[in-house]
Amino acid sequence: MSKISVDTARLPLLLNELRLPAIGRLWQDIAARADKEGWPAIRFLSALAELEVAERARRRIERHLVEARLPPGKTLDSFDFNAVPMLSKAHVLALASGDTWLSKGANLLLFGPPGSGKSHIAAALGRTLVENGYRVLFARTTDIVQRLQAERQSLQLAPAIAKLDRFDLLLLDDISYVSKDQAETSVLFELIAARYERRSLMITANQPFGDWSKVFPDPAMTVAAIDRLVHHATIFEMNVESYRRRTAIARKPKSDQHTAKATA
Repeated sequence: MSKISVDTARLPLLLNELRLPAIGRLWQDIAARADKEGWPAIRFLSALAELEVAERARRRIERHLVEARLPPGKTLDSFDFNAVPMLSKAHVLALASGDTWLSKGANLLLFGPPGSGKSHIAAALGRTLVENGYRVLFARTTDIVQRLQAERQSLQLAPAIAKLDRFDLLLLDDISYVSKDQAETSVLFELIAARYERRSLMITANQPFGDWSKVFPDPAMTVAAIDRLVHHATIFEMNVESYRRRTAIARKPKSDQHTAKATA
């Protein structure tokens, strides 16, 4: 083997050229520790490689959190499971791993009145899934329906729906607020049908399935949409008093709480 000429002065430039920013930032500290502790070359190289991989994973998660458009401050740690006793914390944490349902294109449906915590738990699950390496998009159902309707008008609906395939989970918040309009609800149905058994949906709704005729004006479309959503789905029914109201009361001083209870 021919002798290799090493110019350590060029190392920062080489690492920059190779796009290894973590190694470029930390190699001197790691090299000093390796010299002090007498590491073999392979341990030194492995340590640098692990740092670079960890840094890339961190940056990837940061990018995916930005693209997910999740509402801020919604985490599993900040959710009061005691306020929603029918919601199993163990079950939610199991779903947060993602590996038991996202790979199968299964769905998660959350029902409950306004303020019951549906959007909070949905966003919190979405954040944890991103941190576990999945790609998620959070959107108000009305917003995504309007975007897809605009794509249909420009004859780009199929490519627009196909682009959403890059997300392991599409989180549609407040599906009950979609207007009862044939053109808009038909693009929602096409989105549901396109992802069926391939990519997962998480949907929050104020109304049970029996009232979904208010979402889909065509009865046959209502039945077909529900059938596709529930075929491979976990369903949470969160029929409790407003989570937001109880949380707000809990934050008030005790004297104010007594006043609020007396006037309720």
